[in-house]
Amino acid sequence: MANAPLMPKATAVWLVENTALSFEQIAQFCRLHPLEVKAIADGEAAQGIKGLDPVQTGQLTREEIDLAQRNVGHKLRLAEPKVRVPESKRKGPRYTPVSRRQDRPNAILWLVRNHPELKDAQIMRLVGTTKPTIAQIRDRTHWNSASLTPMDPVTLGLCSQIELDLEVEKAAKNLPPAPVESPSLLPVDDTTSTDALAAFGARTAQREEEEEEIDAAAVFAKLNAMQQKPSEDDEEDN
Repeated sequence: MANAPLMPKATAVWLVENTALSFEQIAQFCRLHPLEVKAIADGEAAQGIKGLDPVQTGQLTREEIDLAQRNVGHKLRLAEPKVRVPESKRKGPRYTPVSRRQDRPNAILWLVRNHPELKDAQIMRLVGTTKPTIAQIRDRTHWNSASLTPMDPVTLGLCSQIELDLEVEKAAKNLPPAPVESPSLLPVDDTTSTDALAAFGARTAQREEEEEEIDAAAVFAKLNAMQQKPSEDDEEDN
């Protein structure tokens, strides 16, 4: 449990026997119920458990205990560790508790459907499975395929949301760039609607009027040329 001392019951036994702290203060520090601390003090619980000195283990300081004994409302706080142990990177497949192993096929199915970009090695790291099992679920040849239900591995407790997001982000970087969409024809509804047909008719009528004006201009120009030519021939004869 986060921010809890090592061996909380053994620590509570030592605090009950060696300090004047209240049951509430010991319960808050050891993440126990006050009634459970009271039962330890009465000898009804934690029988046979040897007390663990939190000062000797570096989890509490004498000053912190003295301050809490003088002030009943003071809450004990864990001492800062003097040595930071780096988190070791996991090697090999993830260990999955026995109670959760039956949920792995459901988690694999969820990952295959919702994140097809994930590689088999990434799924193996997330849920602690094997490549043949992933292949069987992909091909629907798994012995229990008919009963499988996609379930989020984070909800099942097989991996954390941060681990899943990191694997998905890593897989997305290896995907090819999305193709640029080329312009396509307009939908049938847009081209056959009343407004579209009316606009098409207006454009067609406008083009016909322009073509008629051009034809009329060409005819008049030709007539003028024909009238000017005979007059020029008469002048040459004279």
